[in-house]
Amino acid sequence: MRRPTVRALRGALALTAAATAVPLALPAPAAADSVVIGGSPASVRDSPYVVALSSRSRFGGTRAGQFCGGAVVAPTKVVTAAHCLSKEVLGVNGVRDLKVIAGRSALRGGSGQEVVVRDTWVNPGYDPVSNTGDLAVLTLASALPESYVIGLAGPGDAAYLPDTPAAVYGWGDTSGEGSYAASLRSARVRVLSDGACERAYPGNSEGTYLKATMLCAGDPGGGHDACQGDSGGPLVARGRLIGLVSWGSGCGQAQSPGVYTRISAFVSPSRHAAPL
Repeated sequence: MRRPTVRALRGALALTAAATAVPLALPAPAAADSVVIGGSPASVRDSPYVVALSSRSRFGGTRAGQFCGGAVVAPTKVVTAAHCLSKEVLGVNGVRDLKVIAGRSALRGGSGQEVVVRDTWVNPGYDPVSNTGDLAVLTLASALPESYVIGLAGPGDAAYLPDTPAAVYGWGDTSGEGSYAASLRSARVRVLSDGACERAYPGNSEGTYLKATMLCAGDPGGGHDACQGDSGGPLVARGRLIGLVSWGSGCGQAQSPGVYTRISAFVSPSRHAAPL
């Protein structure tokens, strides 16, 4: 059985260590830059709500310090996965240079802006063992344009219906073997029923699906999925944010869909403006 894994860029720690001894070559144009599993190039001009979380002190400058993704839900608010801010990912003492890279498709490009994170909030109900409640909110030191904000899909939204087409975004592993994208990618997936998700992750070594705070999406035949480095990135359907990349068993494996934080679990039914 494959062990379920959260999808933060833990491999970047090894990459950073290696960089102190041997200069790293830039990724090959086609092979290493070929995607969130089974996807295609995406542009922040079409999806400005997609941002990268960065810490050069922790992950080095090769990928502009990118280690997770996030989504802009208000000019000074970004949502991401709680596990992206864990001690396992950021170290026991955390980092002092946490930033959000916005308006930039290519991590090493000069477009967009890098905004300092002023404050972080981690869902107190987050359980790192089960991954339930895997959500955090970043408060930015300066505001992003209103046009970057994506709406949230609240409880009962049709975007959560099974078989709804959705897209997941990120700069993560493109192959499941440590080949990370240099530019933003997007993979087309479909929202799956809670029943299908529970059958995929019934509570064994593959993981446990908990529908109250999770949803899953993918390709029943495999080949389209998020992967390591995509954690916290947005899952979007019908133009609204429905999930954040959280965990899964392998990447793009048949019958092992990606599991996402269910955004509706953190949105008030009376107003869909901001989480929590």
